[in-house]
Amino acid sequence: MIKLHHLNRSRSLRILWLLEEIGVPYEFVVHERDAKTNLAPPALLALHPLGKSPMIEMDGETVIESGAITEVLCATHAPDMIPPTGSPAHRRHLELMHFAEGSAMTPILLNLYVSKLGDAGAPLHPRITSELDNHFSYMENMIRPSGHFVLDELSAADVMLSFPAQIAMRLNGRDAYPKLTAFVDWVEAQPAYLRAVEKGGV
Repeated sequence: MIKLHHLNRSRSLRILWLLEEIGVPYEFVVHERDAKTNLAPPALLALHPLGKSPMIEMDGETVIESGAITEVLCATHAPDMIPPTGSPAHRRHLELMHFAEGSAMTPILLNLYVSKLGDAGAPLHPRITSELDNHFSYMENMIRPSGHFVLDELSAADVMLSFPAQIAMRLNGRDAYPKLTAFVDWVEAQPAYLRAVEKGGV
């Protein structure tokens, strides 16, 4: 049995969606952020030194990091969501899986934290805004005619990139990136995604 430790208002919604999508039995444990600090609760630290969510327990092991969890779950339960090893599509898959939590999240997190500095953060905003547009535009250009990133149907990369794509909608508006807009609309209309939102919130 897979156990997902889910934190409200976090990137673990992607993993909840993936579990619903691939249809494997799982146990769902909800952790709530501290109302004042917005930090994860101590219960997560008791499970792993970094107190991260998403976190899964599977086959007697604890796994953190969205990309690693997605790879493990897809390789075990949905291998068709990962392109064949050695193919051009697999190389693109690897690039975008790392991009989703590496390059894409850097300006997103900088924007979040610098915005809390008020006027002190003002000198940094033009560079951050530029980097956000660079990364969102790259994602826009990577979408295939099918509306997906790697395959012509749902893949692990789509799951990982759903979060930064949704952030693009919130920060830059729906008109800026029409392909990303269509992708997000598709994701948020999927029955498995709707079940995930009903269980875990957004």
